[in-house]
Amino acid sequence: MKLPRRDFIRLSSTVALATVLRQAPDLHATTTSAGLGDDLDLSGWLQPVPAGAVFEDPDWCIWCGSAVRGDDGKYHLFYSRWPSRLGHYAWVTHSEIARAVADSPTGPYRHVDVVLPARGKSFWDGSCTHNPTILRVGNKFCLYYMGNIGDGIVPPKNLNWTHRNHQRIGVALADSPAGPWTRFDKPVVDISTDNTAPDALMTSNPAVCVRPDGGLLMVYKAVATKGKAPFGGPVVHLVATADQPEGPWKKDLTPIFTKPGEHFAAEDPFIWHDGVRYRGIVKDNNGIFTGKGYSLAHWESRDGFDWRPAKHVFVTTPEITWTNGAKKKLNALERPQLIFDSAGAPRTLLCAGAYTSDRTRSFNVAIPLRRPFSSHS
Repeated sequence: MKLPRRDFIRLSSTVALATVLRQAPDLHATTTSAGLGDDLDLSGWLQPVPAGAVFEDPDWCIWCGSAVRGDDGKYHLFYSRWPSRLGHYAWVTHSEIARAVADSPTGPYRHVDVVLPARGKSFWDGSCTHNPTILRVGNKFCLYYMGNIGDGIVPPKNLNWTHRNHQRIGVALADSPAGPWTRFDKPVVDISTDNTAPDALMTSNPAVCVRPDGGLLMVYKAVATKGKAPFGGPVVHLVATADQPEGPWKKDLTPIFTKPGEHFAAEDPFIWHDGVRYRGIVKDNNGIFTGKGYSLAHWESRDGFDWRPAKHVFVTTPEITWTNGAKKKLNALERPQLIFDSAGAPRTLLCAGAYTSDRTRSFNVAIPLRRPFSSHS
């Protein structure tokens, strides 16, 4: 059945930059041509974590890590951070996207600079930048992210809903992970003008990959206005496609990662194409799909629009195993991202983590991956 395509979101950009992007190499996925098979069980790929693979700073809450290997041979980690003294809820008001660098995908990473700082209330992303996901498309590095504006007030026990409901999706472009980065005056994925649409309230959490037949595919978090304000809802995920990194992005308003009767089933998608099918790792908020409580879940799709839980849907609960064999239960392990090797195979799972429920000591962790030597992997 053919799914509807509608709601073009047009981006205000310069003609010169659009011309440069069109001169980049064809936008086709570089992945493992044979795919990863029907029996892919990512939980069996997880390896013990070395101490240097945890990137944290006592002065900052750290979240949302996404990394890419640059032409300099180094790994560039783009991450969200905000002052730890403000508490976890300040992610929606005070987050900024920064960059750290390491010689190995598992670190140790060293902070280098702030990539997307606050730039003022006259901009749609002037107060907060968050949810980075870095993607190389031809000769361009594309940093997709969420931005918002608001009054900057941090309530003691809840989100600032003005900031939350002003979340929109943007992209910044550069020739190198070190920048300089070009931002745009408008989001690339805004809310739909139809107030009954599933993304009529806010858009955030972009996950983007290159399509094997050319162009790009995005999965993003969307919130409708049907639920009680200010939360709204339901909270779902939608798909959009584009021929160029800057858009325009064409939306499909059919929700994915859902289950009947569930208002907020999943969050934090990461997607990629393995040469045969699209795959995703998402946060399963209550174990709806894995049956193991709050966890990470593996999904798959043949076309990028029709998604289903994979045969081995479970990836991990919020727990890591250190190289000395000790296990550490965490309050949070989410915002999954992958780092791939030169053949397009997953080699590192990046996650945001927190030790305690207040999440003031939050961090990024790089979990090594290794494909089991099994005919079923």
